[in-house]
Formats: sequence, structure tokens, C-alpha cells
Amino acid sequence: MIKVLIVDDDFMVAKVHAGFIQRTEGFGVVGVAHTGAQALEETRRLQPDLVLLDIHLPDINGLDLMHRLREVAPELDVLVISAAREVETVRKALRGGIVHYLIKPFSQADLQERLNHYLSAYQGLDASKDVAEQTDVNRVFGLGSTGRSLPKGCSVETLERVQATLRSASGDLSAAEVAEQLGTSRVSARRYLEYLHDEGAVDVKLKYGVGRPERRYVLKPR
Repeated sequence: MIKVLIVDDDFMVAKVHAGFIQRTEGFGVVGVAHTGAQALEETRRLQPDLVLLDIHLPDINGLDLMHRLREVAPELDVLVISAAREVETVRKALRGGIVHYLIKPFSQADLQERLNHYLSAYQGLDASKDVAEQTDVNRVFGLGSTGRSLPKGCSVETLERVQATLRSASGDLSAAEVAEQLGTSRVSARRYLEYLHDEGAVDVKLKYGVGRPERRYVLKPR
């Protein structure tokens, strides 16, 4: 479970974002802070994995706070959520090593896509071998497994959600089971699963019964 701390000066906005996160598999909210001082205290106490950080706080600029948070939690990752649209602000955030920058207002689906990318890319890299492969690095930068073009009509974000679904499963899954979890059609889920199979990222097991054998998919061990 990825432990998330929400830092936002607006109590209602923080509550909404907490609801978004709680509905995203693999993530849990461990705390909420509404000022920079509270964020430092909660980060020191809770040692979260990820902070959803607003820039406009009443006592400090969020980007300045980010460096202070990492002093008390060196392994902390930061996802900026802010209404700030200035290019220089975005550049400063990127230079600070954020995992993503999401501009308010945004939907639950917008946040879930970023969280799923974080789960599959950054956390997957941490859990990989002592030496990273190029495919591991490509995934961090949103290039998919090899950079090969996805099938027409497919998106990198949905591919990452499919990978996250497989990763969180206790065993193999069918296309229908993946589709049910993602809220997509079985045909669409199977296109992504077959793409991952072609890329060598998943194994296929055949389950025999009445009629044609069912194809079931499982991520290859890292």
C-alpha cells in the first residue's frame, strides 16, 4: 500500500482528493495537512511514500516546502496538485524532482491515471533488479515497455492501468476480469493484454473447459 499525505489549504478540496485516492487500488491516505508547518510535522511522524502537494499554502510556497519535506523524509515522492499555471512554476517543480504536475480542477480519472503511472513506473523501478534495464527506465518516462507504438485507439495511461491491475492481482486474470476492474469492454482489455504479451511483459495461461480455452494473463516476474 502506497501511503499518501495530502497537503492543501482548502479543507473541502483536501477531503475530495482523499476520496479520489481511497478509491484508487494500491493507495491509502495516512494524513492531511493544511499548512506547511503541519505538513512537516505529519511527514516526520507518518513517513509517507507520496505527498500530494499544493503550491499555494498560507505559510510557505509549496515548492520551497518540498525541499524541507525531503529533509525529514529523504525517500519522499511528490505529486504537485495546483491551480498554478505559470510556466516557470512548472519548470521549477520539474527541476525539484516531482513525479507529476496536475493542474486544478481535475477529475478522479485524471488523478487515478497519474497514480497508476506512479505505481507501475516509479514503484516498479524500486522493486526491480539491482541494475535497471532500458525498459524499466522507459516506463518511468512514459514510453511503455519498448517505445513501440500502441495499437490504434489505445493510450499509455490505460496501458498503465492494465499493468497496475495485473500487478495487484493475486493470480492470473482473464480479459473479462481485467475489463470489469477497469470499466472497459472485454475486447479493449484484451487488446492491451495481447500487446503486453507481444512485448514480453506478460505470460499467457490457457484454462480448459467447455468450448474454447480461456486465455489468462499474469505479469512476468521482475
